[in-house]
Amino acid sequence: MITVFGEGRGFRVVWLLEEMGLAYRLRPVDLLAGVENDPEYLAVNPAGYIPALQDGDVTMVESIAIMEYLMARHGPTPLAPGPHDPAFPAYQQFLHLGEAGLAASMYFVVVSRNLAPEAERENWGARKALEVFESRLGLVTRRLARSPYLAGDAFTAADISVTYALEFAQRTGCFTLGEPEQAYVARTTRREAYGRAMQTCHGTRAWAAAAAGQR
Repeated sequence: MITVFGEGRGFRVVWLLEEMGLAYRLRPVDLLAGVENDPEYLAVNPAGYIPALQDGDVTMVESIAIMEYLMARHGPTPLAPGPHDPAFPAYQQFLHLGEAGLAASMYFVVVSRNLAPEAERENWGARKALEVFESRLGLVTRRLARSPYLAGDAFTAADISVTYALEFAQRTGCFTLGEPEQAYVARTTRREAYGRAMQTCHGTRAWAAAAAGQR
């Protein structure tokens, strides 16, 4: 049985598993309670961040790497175009941009604005991280002007990666998406697998509901 540890970016993994129709279980990890109080999870990922994955004797961390592993090990799947598919370059680029360019940058904006001491919240690093997010988002916007999904006409795992990042930015209140991005997120989140993932991820569902109520 595949086990996913933690929500957060683990939502990407759960959504992918639902799209692929693979059996799994979600094991919660409460970072707010302190991962140091969860020795079972620290034995899985001593670095203490989420998500992590166990699949038989395989243990992995990093959500995009986990997604690539699952599609390679349990595929093939149309969610991952082959290397000779014309959609492959865009797929590969946006799969990684969803974390490296978007979610990772927005994370530093979020923690600065919400966790830093009041006098340090509008710091240079947070402003630079927001600039990085906005510049990478421009690549998404330009791509969506040419196709409904990031790899072209078909939904792929790249859309899971980027949709998570855009929802993260929006739910934290740190960024307002433009109309093209909002229409894109509405399109990707109408998928049945997304709905099933939200039903499984209780914390994510509660966070989304609270964020929607604040807007």
